[in-house]
Amino acid sequence: MKVLLAGGGTAGHIEPALNTADVIARRDPTADIRALGTSRGLEGRLVPARGYALELIPAVPLPRRPTKDLFAVPSRLRAAVRAVRQVMNEQGTQVVVGFGGYVAMPAYLAARGRVPIVIHEANAKPGLANRVGARMTPFVAQAFDGSLRNALTLGIPLRNSIVDLDRVGMQAAGREYFNLDPDKPCLLVFGGSQGARRINTAVQAAAAQIVAAGGQVLHVVGTANLDQGTDLVEGLADGYHRVDYVDRMDLAYAAADLALCRSGAMTCAELSAVGLPAIYVPLPIGNGEQRLNAAGIVKVGGGVFLPDDQLSGNSVADSVLPLLADPIRLATMSQAAATQGIRDAGSRLADLVTQAVEAGKGAQS
Repeated sequence: MKVLLAGGGTAGHIEPALNTADVIARRDPTADIRALGTSRGLEGRLVPARGYALELIPAVPLPRRPTKDLFAVPSRLRAAVRAVRQVMNEQGTQVVVGFGGYVAMPAYLAARGRVPIVIHEANAKPGLANRVGARMTPFVAQAFDGSLRNALTLGIPLRNSIVDLDRVGMQAAGREYFNLDPDKPCLLVFGGSQGARRINTAVQAAAAQIVAAGGQVLHVVGTANLDQGTDLVEGLADGYHRVDYVDRMDLAYAAADLALCRSGAMTCAELSAVGLPAIYVPLPIGNGEQRLNAAGIVKVGGGVFLPDDQLSGNSVADSVLPLLADPIRLATMSQAAATQGIRDAGSRLADLVTQAVEAGKGAQS
């Protein structure tokens, strides 16, 4: 197959695209899979690192409020559509698979009437590109019921290391990997690609209480926050473990008994798939999708909310300490979270892509 992926900008768009690409590539090692992107997005680092070709097109940001930049959108969009069609002609694209973000709208417009379009929406509230694109194709998938009309609900494509993770069975290996105590309950803290600083600050203020209560913290501060947490490493050496970035999130999940994190769609999908309970701190921007992403998990008891405007050392300690001290409740929460997890979304989306390609061949014959 010749597949063109459109999901640039943030990790929430790129990761599901790359995870789907991995499934297609495993099924068909001869598949020509390329990804669209812009020079400003994370795809410049993430796509080549996964071994896929990245095709750059002009960015078409849509202003959130009326400004003079709004008048430049039509000409920028036309230029981006032309650039996508050039890529399609060079590749001989058979299907465009879109995940939202800046590059999705030009991709959908370029593909319309030429090749089949497959759309996947990861968030509970869809973005503009996918709302528009879903009107152009019958091949529409979503992670949450009700995000898009007439869409197949199948979850979010996940990395193979997450799909295959036995979290309980790998706990000892995870704790050894991060030099953690094998017997102390562990809180995993990470903030995602946005909004980590506020979480980091609150966790730093709570760390001493958590360690004094017999817990330990694996704190992923993020590469943009290298100034945070360094003063705690020596003072709380027996219980506070600070890392800048984690390549092996599967082992981080395995090492942990509880997570404290944002509630991006990919984070919620991974934590529920592996059954890791979490304290979710929704990022208070956008259209409120982060709270909706975790709402189902919290409703069944697989996690709890801590509002961003209530973040503090005391609120983190008050949320974390009762849970780390109650392994029975954590086990119950783990089971509840796992009921919301979907591990086969990548395979099911790859099936939809194959179906679209076959439909395109049938239309041409």
